[in-house]
Amino acid sequence: MSIAERIDTGGGQTASACPACAVVPSAERLAQLAAPTSARLMLSLPTAHCAACMSTVEGGLEKLPGVRSARVNLTLRRVSVDAEPEVTAEALIAALDGLGYEAHELDAGMLSATETDRQGRELLMRLGVAGFSMMNVMLLSVAVWSGAEDATRDMFHWISAAIALPTVVFAGQPFFKNAWRSLRAGRLGMDVPISLAIILASSISLFETFHSGHHAYFDAAVMLTFFLLAGRYLDHRTRAVARSAAEELAALEVPRATALRDGAEVTVPIAELAVGEWVRVRPGGRMPVDGVVTEGSSELDRSLLTGESLPVMAGPDTVVSAGEVNLTGPLTVRVTAAGKDSSLHRMADLVAVAESAKTRYTSLADRASRLYSPLVHILSFGAFGVWMWITGGDVRYAINISAAVLIITCPCALGLAVPAVVTAASGKLFRKGLLIKHGTALERLAEVDTVVFDKTGTLTLGAPEPTNLGEHSRATLEVVAALAQASSHPLAMALAAATRSAGIPPARVEALREAPGYGIEGLWRGQVVRLGRAEWVGAAPLAVTATYLSLGGTTRALTFADRLRPGAEQAVAALRAQGKRILLISGDSEGAVADLATRLGIADWTSGALPAEKAARVAELTAEGRRVLMVGDGLNDTAALAAAHVSISPASALDAARVASDIVLLGQDMAPIGDALRIAGQATRRIRENFGISAGYNVIAVPLALVGLATPLAAALAMSLSSITVSLNALRLR
Repeated sequence: MSIAERIDTGGGQTASACPACAVVPSAERLAQLAAPTSARLMLSLPTAHCAACMSTVEGGLEKLPGVRSARVNLTLRRVSVDAEPEVTAEALIAALDGLGYEAHELDAGMLSATETDRQGRELLMRLGVAGFSMMNVMLLSVAVWSGAEDATRDMFHWISAAIALPTVVFAGQPFFKNAWRSLRAGRLGMDVPISLAIILASSISLFETFHSGHHAYFDAAVMLTFFLLAGRYLDHRTRAVARSAAEELAALEVPRATALRDGAEVTVPIAELAVGEWVRVRPGGRMPVDGVVTEGSSELDRSLLTGESLPVMAGPDTVVSAGEVNLTGPLTVRVTAAGKDSSLHRMADLVAVAESAKTRYTSLADRASRLYSPLVHILSFGAFGVWMWITGGDVRYAINISAAVLIITCPCALGLAVPAVVTAASGKLFRKGLLIKHGTALERLAEVDTVVFDKTGTLTLGAPEPTNLGEHSRATLEVVAALAQASSHPLAMALAAATRSAGIPPARVEALREAPGYGIEGLWRGQVVRLGRAEWVGAAPLAVTATYLSLGGTTRALTFADRLRPGAEQAVAALRAQGKRILLISGDSEGAVADLATRLGIADWTSGALPAEKAARVAELTAEGRRVLMVGDGLNDTAALAAAHVSISPASALDAARVASDIVLLGQDMAPIGDALRIAGQATRRIRENFGISAGYNVIAVPLALVGLATPLAAALAMSLSSITVSLNALRLR
């Protein structure tokens, strides 16, 4: 699904949806003020995936009259278009359709600007500074270890201090800020002992340097900071910087509608529409409101909301919902709900609630740190008190041991235990075609015992394919090709593509006319030919998906099937072999769902499910104590994706579905889904092993620190060794 977003640059505020625009809002605003007659349109391109797509889209759009520039962002799958005010989103949609891309208008006012990865860049910068300083301080320490004494030793200590102290202050900011927030909230987070260890190591080293001491531990302080930052950066990289799925859903609402006021058509914002007003929806447009058709007949594509693969007939008194696509004829609709009251917006609210529920999941590392952090402080302060008593008040010696205990028990290995494994597992899954978006997705995936699949676009490709063209004569297929090419109906488009690929030229059919909601007709050799619904052409309807041709007094059926996505059978078989319960829940018709369930051997299936019913079914399974994996791709799946324990969507899915999911399937092959659950189980075992390594290390090292056999530097080296061991264990996943 593609989306277009238009931002008027008049006196109102604008919202930018591309990272470059977010970085320089002031420049963009100045440009708008300088050229108030310009307009910016934003089109999303979910099917764009490579540099060729980028050049095709940019080049094609820039050739259009009135278009000044077009810039594609492949990460967000969007193109930003600067154009004259007379250029409309509809014109760009038509141009992209000609290039092989779809597009739909997006409400810019409801889509926040995408944040750049500022936190990741800051962590990487601080990590680089800490690493550079650590290497230099270690070089200076070698001179001291080699036997430098008196003034020479003091000089090296002061040079180390000049490098280490600014580094610690700068690079340790993430830990210091989090520790301060924890203390203000009255709790002890993992960053509190980390910050205390860094501060104590630096303070002791500075005190020893002032008093010409033999030992300073600046290298320990910087080393500690470096390894902790490495763990923090790994953790950050495993988490997706994703926009809210609720915002994406809300942004799918059509921003403007054509209202009928005083006998004239007026384009107005959706917010200005009142219940009881009338709006005109032209062919190819999305429904801007919930309402009832009062005039006209057409066919509606409801796949966005319900997952139905085939269009449905719409005429007077037909109830329509915001987000449905009008295919063939103009409709006049009386408004029953608009804006925040529409069914599409209510679905966004469902997703927002489900998303907030998912964020309450606590990772294994967080659960471990709740016990670990208080214990660290108790041991450190206990060691200080005991050694003050043993030494008769030697504060210097007691603080050294207290700092060594803090450093040696510093949760660096604990902090690396999860991100190191997740990074290794994510890399392995990425090579198999799966992208992990959420930091706790692997842990949740390992707990799954139930898998819920959507049908159209998930287990199938969502595109009808003719199945019986070989049963018809070439002359018949030439007539079919001519009629099909003149229609925008999904079945007609599939026929046109199939005949074109088969090298069948269209016959000479004249006076082509589309009957909205029924089909298309024309004159061929003086006789009327029709392609469309069974009752319209006088044919007996079949139980399978089909369109019908009336030619020469006889009727012919052209049947279709929805092609299975590659690897669907293997994925279902692998999940069944792992003992998972498998369900198929679709908004499609009963016959289509039953046929697919039979082909894949899925006994538990549901057809005609609305979006809220899908989410409710997932919630019901969760209430039964089941851990649900939801696999879906459409807007109608978004609430269920967000509500599930963990979720997967294909890369071809709607933007909102991809954002709501925890894992994205990059290719068309579904077979890696079975691998994902197996690898997730391995990853969870590695995480628990890492916790065991961390605990075992502390059992050995802490007593040595408590009895005074470990200096802060030795403690830092031991801590580094445990961190390296944890990382090597994580790499076993590869």
